[in-house]
Amino acid sequence: MTESFRRSGEYPQGDHHGSAYPEQQSHPSTPVNPEWPPPPAYDPAGPVHVEPGTTVWPGSGQGGNGGGGHAAGPYAGYPEPDPVGSTAAFATVAPGGPGGPGHTAPPAASAGKRRAKGPFALLAAVAIVAATIGGGTAYAFQELTGNDTVASSSSTSTNVVPTSQRGTVSGVAKAVSPSIVEIGATSNAGSSTGSGVIITTGGEIITNNHVVSGASDIKVQLSDGKSYSAKVVGTDSKKDLALIKLDSAPSGLKPATLGDSDGVQVGDQVVAIGSPEGLTGTVTSGIVSALNRDVTVSTDESQGQQQNGGGSGQWPFEFGGRQFNGDTGSSTTTYKALQTDASLNPGNSGGALIDMNGNIVGINSAMYSAASDSSSSSSSAGSVGLGFAIPINTVKSDLATLRAGGSDS
Repeated sequence: MTESFRRSGEYPQGDHHGSAYPEQQSHPSTPVNPEWPPPPAYDPAGPVHVEPGTTVWPGSGQGGNGGGGHAAGPYAGYPEPDPVGSTAAFATVAPGGPGGPGHTAPPAASAGKRRAKGPFALLAAVAIVAATIGGGTAYAFQELTGNDTVASSSSTSTNVVPTSQRGTVSGVAKAVSPSIVEIGATSNAGSSTGSGVIITTGGEIITNNHVVSGASDIKVQLSDGKSYSAKVVGTDSKKDLALIKLDSAPSGLKPATLGDSDGVQVGDQVVAIGSPEGLTGTVTSGIVSALNRDVTVSTDESQGQQQNGGGSGQWPFEFGGRQFNGDTGSSTTTYKALQTDASLNPGNSGGALIDMNGNIVGINSAMYSAASDSSSSSSSAGSVGLGFAIPINTVKSDLATLRAGGSDS
């Protein structure tokens, strides 16, 4: 009788201390589970007992505690099979071991494959997160500020008006009125009332030259009703512009946002804010009627006051070969203007023409009132929808000259 002998413990069956392939025999007729990986050419190393709290990943060849120890998996000491298509399984021992509470080590990468992808994947993830945060931060900042905190915009698309009121006259009025002031100027020739636009938190105000030129005393009334003294910084009679500054500017001034008049089109809705006949903060609306109108005004600093004997000061101008509001005199200048049918009256001079996003697109400078004709009765007084504004791009290009004293200095 032939017997098969084996040494004790050589091929244990059902023992948890057995080989990594407990049911696999060397006999060729023994069936092999197709899900098992092929056995190595020689016996693998035996299992390693680990401390509680350590996570062991099969085939990793390393312990999960990162402490330099090695935990042997089924392939310890041998090349691992390609992980593609295989399912990674891991066991976590109770917390408190060398790896710390809940410590889980990631699966080891196959030779060079996953490690090569790691840096690129990390860079891609960082780039995506950075782009998301950057865009989100910019968007959140724009929404929180409602527009720009600067006094100048390179386009007419800057939104000064809150989103819920965008495109409405009331929204524009609420957003921009704090930036519009009333100006009272006194000179030897008389007095006049006009308007102005705050352009810096330091109290710089843009207005028309004919409102303040030759003035010995200038008073500025803010939208809150408080009055301050101001001085002329510079004037440019050729463009009918002037820059004044409050002597003691209060904190909290709200500068207007200067838009881009080159983007204005005929038919665009606009809002005018000023102090016609001394009625501070009056709001009217209309459209842009025409572009690049040649408007001729007097450069004589007292011309308007002499014509009207003081009061609001109806500034004479010429347009289309005709004179309006009196005689412009012999000293004149011509500039390109925006024409609007928004109601303008004496006292609107130097005020703002505003687009529906709240950007200043023009400084109102000339308006025709039928009451200025000697043949007209008082019942016909008021705006007839013929007003003109100096394009804001002309103003922006002249600011450096005005700050330096102006072209008339």
